[in-house]
Amino acid sequence: MLTSKTRWNVKETSGEQSKRLAEALNIPLFIANLLIQRGIAEPDAASDFLYADKKEVHDPFLMKDMDKAVDRIKRAISEQEMILVYGDYDADGVTSTSVLLTALRELGAEAEFYIPNRFTEGYGPNEGAFRDAVAQGFSLIITVDNGISGVHEAQVLKELNTDLIITDHHEPGPELPEALAIIHPNHPESNYPFKELAGVGVAFKLAHALLGRVPDELLDLVAIGTIADLVPLHGENRILVKKGLKQLRATRRPGIHAILKKAGSNVSEADEETVGFAIGPRLNAVGRLSDADPAVDLLMTEDTGEAEGIAAEIDRLNKERQSIVAEITKEATEIVEEHYRSEGNRVLVLAKAGWNPGVVGIVASKLVEKYYRPVIILCIDEDSGKAKGSARSIEGFNMFQELSKNREILPHFGGHPMAAGMTLSAEHVDLLRENLNRQAESMRDEDFIPVTHIDVPIKIEDTDLKAIEQLNMLSPFGMKNAKPKVLVEQAAISSIRKIGANQNHLKVTLKQDDYSLDAIAFQLGEAADHISPLASIDVIGELSVNEWNNTRKPQLFIKDLRVKEWQLFDVRGITQPARWVSLVPENAVAVSFKKGTYDRFCDLFSGHELHLIEDHEQAKQTDLMQRPLVLLDLPEEERVLVNLINNERPSRLYAHFYHEDPQFFSAVPGRDQFAWFFAFLKKRGTFNLKNQGQALASHRGWSIDTINFMTKVFFELDFVTINDGFVSINEHIQKRDLTESPAYQRKTQSVKMEQELLYSSFHDLKRWFEERSGWTGQLEEEKVWI
Repeated sequence: MLTSKTRWNVKETSGEQSKRLAEALNIPLFIANLLIQRGIAEPDAASDFLYADKKEVHDPFLMKDMDKAVDRIKRAISEQEMILVYGDYDADGVTSTSVLLTALRELGAEAEFYIPNRFTEGYGPNEGAFRDAVAQGFSLIITVDNGISGVHEAQVLKELNTDLIITDHHEPGPELPEALAIIHPNHPESNYPFKELAGVGVAFKLAHALLGRVPDELLDLVAIGTIADLVPLHGENRILVKKGLKQLRATRRPGIHAILKKAGSNVSEADEETVGFAIGPRLNAVGRLSDADPAVDLLMTEDTGEAEGIAAEIDRLNKERQSIVAEITKEATEIVEEHYRSEGNRVLVLAKAGWNPGVVGIVASKLVEKYYRPVIILCIDEDSGKAKGSARSIEGFNMFQELSKNREILPHFGGHPMAAGMTLSAEHVDLLRENLNRQAESMRDEDFIPVTHIDVPIKIEDTDLKAIEQLNMLSPFGMKNAKPKVLVEQAAISSIRKIGANQNHLKVTLKQDDYSLDAIAFQLGEAADHISPLASIDVIGELSVNEWNNTRKPQLFIKDLRVKEWQLFDVRGITQPARWVSLVPENAVAVSFKKGTYDRFCDLFSGHELHLIEDHEQAKQTDLMQRPLVLLDLPEEERVLVNLINNERPSRLYAHFYHEDPQFFSAVPGRDQFAWFFAFLKKRGTFNLKNQGQALASHRGWSIDTINFMTKVFFELDFVTINDGFVSINEHIQKRDLTESPAYQRKTQSVKMEQELLYSSFHDLKRWFEERSGWTGQLEEEKVWI
């Protein structure tokens, strides 16, 4: 067997409900299933979801304080006041800044932008920046993608007689800032119909209200910020992103063209994955390592040459960011392994001086992926005594709520259930770790095992190009609208091999009946060593279209896989055991039936449980407990092996069957050979086996083992006596059959086992074990390779 990396949860839907929805909208049944799984069961709601690009966005004036904000901004424009757009340094923040700045300038506003430095100022409003802005003559400050937690900073502006408009989407705290207007979809006093806009979505609503029209030309930026900020892609977000991606594919912004050229992507083919893996990370990289201003400049510029220059610098920063992330992740992993692997550390809180605070959120995500624990990564500033960092969480642990219980030691924090940022005193890091771990005690053990939610089981025959095109009706995919994961069960493997420079990926062709499906499994290359040729595997993954040499074929990107039956690994005849021993799991039980074999393999299997079994009673008492079993050699009697394998079905069996001289078991001497040797002994009367046995064997073309074996058989049948190496015929011999000799019986069984086990085909060998043990059906899952 082979255990999956995660718990698999196959979603269920009502057949009748799905059928009604499919008929109402004239859509395939499995698309109806997928919609219902996403909580969209009514035809009107389903139609809105599938055809979101035909829907209109909500009236921006449904938001609380929107009228106040618009009136104040228009007055500032008419009176030529200086307006400052105060943004944030991530992709959502820089797109929010660009959207609002574009709208303001279109209206003739004297507007500039300011994005705080992540390292010297931190996230959100800060008093110093606000005071400087007022000193420079700005009389109206508008925050985008931040501000809801800036209670003190809002009070500062009030004392300076400067108006503040906050546009934000982060979780509001118990106390709201005192501002002229707070535009927030989830404002406690708001009835806005959609609560989950990204920061750029809120900025877009303000731009919409100011311009008096839907500014479609800004939707490319809205799509980038919304996707990059990982907000749920349903409701109004889905409308904005679906329209925005269409706008992005036709964008004329030199900056977007330049950054995608650096990423090796094509603007005309841009989709949510282009944003998530090419545009978003590069925009984020700027603010993670330095001032984020170039990211805004890139999005705002109309000059191709300037755009290419900025894009080149951003691409360089992104590569530097990747290198820094790798180094910090390595250091953080070492800290976890050394100090926090115990069961009591349900929440990992790691802190160190010198870590780059701009990338700790990425590092936290990587550690969540590795350990599946809520993770906080903090960078300690030894000069200020502050610890600043980011948190990432897992299902079942609402990070924002849990951090809220520690407000007395968290003077500055904000975020969402799955992610947050914070600043605290370095001396309170240990206390925060203790508190969060205590708060996590109520979580169940299974909460710390990742879950993969599977949308629909499919047959390979159903994975055609039409089905994949129909699946894409649900795009764009993202948070709360994940790309559908399909389950293919009990597929045969027609080919499998490792690929990639480090052989860490897997390429496999799956087969069911007469249908096949090509599949790629990234970071699962190791699985190739743990799947036997006859195994039937279950895989989950995402369907896509592989285009190569003008040919389009269905393809599955495997996310996880498993084998639920016992597996046979044929390592017979491999003369260098080191080639396969390293692949044997540590929990394996290795068995030898001969002392010589036991001694030979003792060192190689020093890290495993190794048994020497010399009779069938010992075999009965050896408990395999569904662990992998290694058979190093063969016993002389079949019943010893049968007694062993009937104890408990192993999860795997590695068959090696070593013997120093395999020719010894090649055949049982025939009756004519026994007859000739008996006649020879009778003629000689006495024969010196010790001194003359080898010469006789050479003369007859036999092995000395053959001579010794026949002598032993004659001795057991009382045909001869043996005294100090001399063999003599007994005077009175009773007629007896050769099969009455225990040695003859054992030899016959050994040769039979040799033919059935050592020299049999893979298929016959597997059948031999199943016929004698009943090893059929599926096993209880046991983690053996991840």
